[in-house]
Amino acid sequence: MLNKQLIAEITQIARRAGAAILDIYANEADFQVEHKADTSPLTIADRTANAIICSALEALPVQYPIISEENKLQPYTERQHFTKAWLVDPLDGTKEFVKRNGDFTVNIALINKGVIELGVVYVPVYDEMYYAVKGEGAFFEKDGQVEQLQALSFGLKDAGLKVVCSRSHMNPETEAFINALDQPELVSRGSSLKFLMIAQGQAHVYPRMGPTMEWDTGAAQIVLEEAGGMVIDQSTDAPLKYNKEDLRNPFFVAYGHFAG
Repeated sequence: MLNKQLIAEITQIARRAGAAILDIYANEADFQVEHKADTSPLTIADRTANAIICSALEALPVQYPIISEENKLQPYTERQHFTKAWLVDPLDGTKEFVKRNGDFTVNIALINKGVIELGVVYVPVYDEMYYAVKGEGAFFEKDGQVEQLQALSFGLKDAGLKVVCSRSHMNPETEAFINALDQPELVSRGSSLKFLMIAQGQAHVYPRMGPTMEWDTGAAQIVLEEAGGMVIDQSTDAPLKYNKEDLRNPFFVAYGHFAG
């Protein structure tokens, strides 16, 4: 199955997961919030969406292993032999879901030898679909209309850059990055929506000097890259890599069309 055909299948899978999430979102009393070992929340919506996505991916004509936040993680001795694999975050922004502010997404990406080959990010509350295939551009679909995404061009010395930050995370390293800019304007969003704002030309940069996992970033990274942006490891200045032995991401900065 060609990637262009595959992306059509994946957007429909994301929509089905999103519809199930919204059914639960409408009934706050049934969120069934638990907490993982790292104290992050887990709801019935996470589990339901994960079941829908994994079942649908396993039913596709092409079969790849699935790396999901909500599945038991395969050991690296097994994962290191994966050429291609699905990377899934069935509900990115569970904290935002519990707060009922709408800033949560469904993320599905395909890894090929450590690089994201295609990605889909769906925003259920706003019925917004973002998707990209490597080398084919990034696109935004809403109300039956599709537009190609283009990130803003800028330099770090420019005044008034729009810096997108997490609603839930801020630390001294992030503050130091922001303080080095000239009159930055801060914009707060949750989940992978921070990447999407940059891909849409609504912000310039997103510094993340804190913990994230590969499934938090994979799908949104390729959308941003195909819109002309990049997501750079702060320690190596290289794009983020995937299906590593440690699935935690390094500190990174997501940029629009960076001109220096």
